[in-house]
Amino acid sequence: MDEIDSKILQMLEQDSRTSFREMSRALNLSEAGIRKRVIALQNNKVIKKFTIEIDPSKIGINSMSLVGLDVEPQKLLGAVQILCNFPEVKSLSTSAGDHMIMMEIWTKDGRELTKFISDKIGSLEGVKRICPAIILETFKG
Repeated sequence: MDEIDSKILQMLEQDSRTSFREMSRALNLSEAGIRKRVIALQNNKVIKKFTIEIDPSKIGINSMSLVGLDVEPQKLLGAVQILCNFPEVKSLSTSAGDHMIMMEIWTKDGRELTKFISDKIGSLEGVKRICPAIILETFKG
């Protein structure tokens, strides 16, 4: 991976629909050269997928939260597998530090968040501690 690949990645991160033509003009390379590089980045798993960014408020999501979760160590992977299947869980990572699992959860409102935490997270086997933090405003991400 070189500087041109890095610039291609930056452009695609800003807008994954950026055309090869636009990138070729901006980087002063041929479209075929850009296409070849993007395909190589995909084949090498540098680019995992092309995606979109959703404005949650436009789809009725008014409660976003970060939830730290602690579970019994032997139940960690099972909990992760179950949690990843819930559509409310937008991202999930295992972590070292304050919590074993960190999640971003989107719900319609606070009441739906409470129900999700108590009914779905709280019922998981091995859960020891649930620490939700409501997101007030996102500045980057």
